[in-house]
Amino acid sequence: MHVRPTATRRSDGVTPGTRALRDGVPASRLQLPPGDWTTVLDALCDRFPAIDRATWRDRFARGRVLDAAGHPLAMHAPYRLGAEIQYFREVDDEPRVPFEAVVLHADAHLVVADKPHFLPVAPTGAFVRETLLGRLVQGLGNPDLVPLHRIDRATAGLVLFSADPGSRARYQALFRERRIDKTYQALAPALPALAFPHVRRSRLARGEPFFRMCEVPGEANSETRIDALQASGPIWRYRLHPLSGRKHQLRVHMAALGAPIMGDELYPDVALRDRQDYGTPLRLLAQALAFDDPLDGRPRRFESAIRLEV
Repeated sequence: MHVRPTATRRSDGVTPGTRALRDGVPASRLQLPPGDWTTVLDALCDRFPAIDRATWRDRFARGRVLDAAGHPLAMHAPYRLGAEIQYFREVDDEPRVPFEAVVLHADAHLVVADKPHFLPVAPTGAFVRETLLGRLVQGLGNPDLVPLHRIDRATAGLVLFSADPGSRARYQALFRERRIDKTYQALAPALPALAFPHVRRSRLARGEPFFRMCEVPGEANSETRIDALQASGPIWRYRLHPLSGRKHQLRVHMAALGAPIMGDELYPDVALRDRQDYGTPLRLLAQALAFDDPLDGRPRRFESAIRLEV
């Protein structure tokens, strides 16, 4: 990970309310839900049935399940409704993502990173260590980092992180209240018959397989403004402004217009490739973010240094 500015603080210990950190990987947190369990182990086995009891017992034995203050829990720690625990996810044979993120900005409250293609923002599926969050936590020494929004693993570009729990809610409100302007770029087939700017509105819902989205009849719940930046040849460069934030919104809207984004393995058809095939990235970039800072009101704008190439 490349860091342009100097990080403003470090946090090496674990204190109550602070996320535990091991080898640069922040712990996952869970507030124990209602249940008739006797121990925390029982609750975890029911909560995560894909992980067998022997694996959870091994994690307890190795100090990979902790209380809210970061202290290892005993194998027979009693279940308490609402108690917060921390645990470290583990994945066998996790692949190395051979691309680095760049930190464009870091202060006491906000971190802005330029994420490469193929690197997940946070732990998911087969990726635990190889995430943008994990690399930033390790590089900046701040286990309190939390992503304020997400972009797909396949998408490159800007991601904002909260660096301070005390100011986090004010930055989260920017996204919840749509007070942040997001600009994307994409490379996709030409649309010479379409008048620009074009606004695509549709209703998006979960499709098949479960990880895809699709347009369905009904009141629109997604909206994207589309402009053509470079309109020559078979592949055009587009500027995309999502006015809503539905999963895979930009990818679905471009595919529905007959111009699926180059390298898209989900739309319009599923063509899953090996997770270590880095030869054909999705040509989608979270290019710019602009907003008035909720702490002091000053306008802020950040732009990605990544360039999409055909």
